[in-house]
Amino acid sequence: MTHTLILGGIRSGKSAEAERAAANSGRPVTYVATATAGDGEMLDRIERHRHRRPDHWGLVEEPLALGRVLREQAPSAPCLLIDCMSLWLSNLLHAGEQRCQKERDDFLEALVEYPGPLVIVSNEVGLGIIGMDPLTRRFGDELGWLNQALAQRCHNVRLVVAGLSLDLKSATRSG
Repeated sequence: MTHTLILGGIRSGKSAEAERAAANSGRPVTYVATATAGDGEMLDRIERHRHRRPDHWGLVEEPLALGRVLREQAPSAPCLLIDCMSLWLSNLLHAGEQRCQKERDDFLEALVEYPGPLVIVSNEVGLGIIGMDPLTRRFGDELGWLNQALAQRCHNVRLVVAGLSLDLKSATRSG
């Protein structure tokens, strides 16, 4: 099955692009949410995403153990829409170095083995400025490395800017 990584900046339209890709997968869809509602503004964002999704889509809320989610979903192999890697990585960095590395490695391994379609959303950080503090610089580095690892393992990679999608890597494109 096809695995797709959708990259973009904040408010680029990447989640809407991911939702279209999942809906067009021809499979039942399960939305895998990595966000936690730490404040009112984030709760509002989560609610907007919930209202935009079809009622018949499944939902798994998992802030850390994405590898486990992929293994649990593998027997029925729905299209999993994972939104998003930047929030997941932030959760991992706050969980501690050991847990961060363990969960990252576990997810990348499970991703390769997942038998159904995957649509993964992540923020592209390589086009921005360098952070002023060590935690921001580490986050940018780690997300950049994670995006590279995902792009290597995914069949399709799309960049979304201003609601427009550009195929960077396509399983259907030759060469």
